[in-house]
Amino acid sequence: MTSTAADRAARPFLKWAGGKGRLLAQLEPFFPRRFRRYVEPFVGGGAVFFHLWNAGRLPAAVILSDHNEELINAYRVVRDQVEALVDRLAEHRRRHSRAHYYAIRALDRRPDPGLDAVARAARTIYLNRTCYNGLYRVNRRGQFNVPMGRYANPAILNAPVLRAASRALQAVALDTLTLEDLVAPAQPGDFYYFDPPYDPVSPTANFTSYTAGDFGEADQRRLAAVYRALTGRGCLCMLSNSHTPLIRELYAGFRLEVVRATRAINSNARRRGAIDELVVLNY
Repeated sequence: MTSTAADRAARPFLKWAGGKGRLLAQLEPFFPRRFRRYVEPFVGGGAVFFHLWNAGRLPAAVILSDHNEELINAYRVVRDQVEALVDRLAEHRRRHSRAHYYAIRALDRRPDPGLDAVARAARTIYLNRTCYNGLYRVNRRGQFNVPMGRYANPAILNAPVLRAASRALQAVALDTLTLEDLVAPAQPGDFYYFDPPYDPVSPTANFTSYTAGDFGEADQRRLAAVYRALTGRGCLCMLSNSHTPLIRELYAGFRLEVVRATRAINSNARRRGAIDELVVLNY
């Protein structure tokens, strides 16, 4: 059977809060035409990375990073051991049940769960595909705490998607860099796309716990300082965030564009709708 372009296209293999898949058409006009190196410090589901890769617009040097170590481990396993991962996910699919879900979720409560990299990645993807609303959330101790979702037939294993993602990731450096780590190696012409945890639009809208530490106002200010430092080094910087007074204040003087985003993750279904988001550009 001959593969089609759709079969070869890479796309996110995880659901992720704030994923940019539905915003790509609005973001496309803002991506620079040429750049020396691509760096994405909050990769999440990777929709922007995969979009640029499919379009053949990525340079040879690409760095994807995230504070979430389990997420970066999953990316590394998809890149380096995709067939072993497919086998593990097939086992999860065969055994899936309420009891199995909560047993797998509870593994991070053990002092030493005995999971190798492939088993950890399979756990992350399995929980992501079967938990409530595809939400990744941990408590202060870093323990995954999302209840099981109500799916008749969850898509636990999609081998073509994993293999396409593996092809896209082959030459990619994957890391868990701090914000400050980003500045020292930066050179003119590097393109940084930032998609951090968003500044909450209301006191009840705060969702920052995709790692054990929250990403609060102090972190938003650190990020803005890094953005300005990279600008001073001649880098091309693009950032997505909430359309809030804090974000407008932090990036005053830069080009601010508004896009309309659809929120797919909210405990109240009536609040899953379109909302303004900011895109900050230094070019």
